[in-house]
Amino acid sequence: MTELPFALPGRFYRGNLHTHSTLSDGRLSPDAVVEAYQAHGYDFISLTDHFIAPFDFPIADTRAFRTSGFTTLLGAELHAPMIETGDFWHLLAVGLPLDFTPTSPEESGPELAARAASAGAFVGIAHPAWYTLTLADALTITTAHAVETYNTNCARCSDRGDSWHIYEMLLARGCHLNAYATDDAHFGPDEPDAFGGWVNVKATELTPEALLAALLAGNFYSSQGPEICDVQIQLEMNAVSVTCSPCSTILVTGYGSYAAVQHGTALTSCTLPVSRRDAKSHLRVTVIDEAGKRAWTNPIWLS
Repeated sequence: MTELPFALPGRFYRGNLHTHSTLSDGRLSPDAVVEAYQAHGYDFISLTDHFIAPFDFPIADTRAFRTSGFTTLLGAELHAPMIETGDFWHLLAVGLPLDFTPTSPEESGPELAARAASAGAFVGIAHPAWYTLTLADALTITTAHAVETYNTNCARCSDRGDSWHIYEMLLARGCHLNAYATDDAHFGPDEPDAFGGWVNVKATELTPEALLAALLAGNFYSSQGPEICDVQIQLEMNAVSVTCSPCSTILVTGYGSYAAVQHGTALTSCTLPVSRRDAKSHLRVTVIDEAGKRAWTNPIWLS
């Protein structure tokens, strides 16, 4: 069974993995983006500008912005031709080297994802619902680590921020992928696209190396606000225990339509009976607060 991050040593660090600046199509300079996230209580960000020729293939060197209380991971949003709808691939790569080789017109999306993963990056399939990525296309990215299942910019600017359906379809086909929430912030005057979704990463220290290792290992959960304090799988009792910040709903979902739920007021814990036979391959916990904000664990693989 997958080891859960809650009992691991260290603490949770709050970070945004998908952000843009004036190095591509964002409205704020890199230093202003960093300052904005620091001011909102984040522990780290990855500045992920569009890695394409019109912007001269930027990988923002944010190392100068690192302090003892805030750090950065180098990254980019990668693009390659061509998905079924005729659009370019959108792939997130966090933890890229500064000398990552620019893409060529001949490099496919799966090849680009594999090259980024080989370079040590955490690779995500970015906002698939936003540009109607098909399941067939998504299945070709076999070296990704996760799917961007919530995107603040896509939610607020086009009502396509939720990519949980295609993610669950991938899980149902045996893909062992984690899930992450992010902003995709551009900071435009008419784009309230920041500070709406993030990852809480469990690491022993606030360093790029420790955070990247934790991301690659899946030692994180995603949130729009609620905190998940602990999840315990009690196999001998066929039960899952959850501790969290005050909420109105705690859900455990699994393969297909399987779900167990507890509703209430100011819930901070519950134990739900879970059928491992019906949940089949995996379980996942969702917490929903009174405002409708959610937090999600990664899949807990049962085999």
